[in-house]
Amino acid sequence: MVKKQRPINLELNTISFPPAAMASILHRVSGVIMLVLVGFLVWLLATSLSGPEGFATVKSVMAHPVAKFVIWGFLTALGYHIIAGVRHMIMDLGFGVEKVPGQRSARFSIALGVVWAVVAGVWLW
Repeated sequence: MVKKQRPINLELNTISFPPAAMASILHRVSGVIMLVLVGFLVWLLATSLSGPEGFATVKSVMAHPVAKFVIWGFLTALGYHIIAGVRHMIMDLGFGVEKVPGQRSARFSIALGVVWAVVAGVWLW
């Protein structure tokens, strides 16, 4: 058995991922962020629907900058997840699966996600 001498790069900050890989990783991360934050959103909804006192509680919680940041994070993750999900569905139909169109659509989806994050931030604050 021949042992191949391959270079081993253990410095992760030197590895550059292609745009398609970044788009896919961000799609998964946005799904995890939404999963984690859905509990907070359910609590907000349940509390606000419990009565006038609960609604006042939610209103005071939402006035805090940290709560707004959490909601902004959820909206950003949701927007990007939808954008990247549509990209993946289009690719599942057979469009843009080649290297160049795939990289271009990945860059476009990431850029559109950044635009969505800015729009959500402006709308929320």
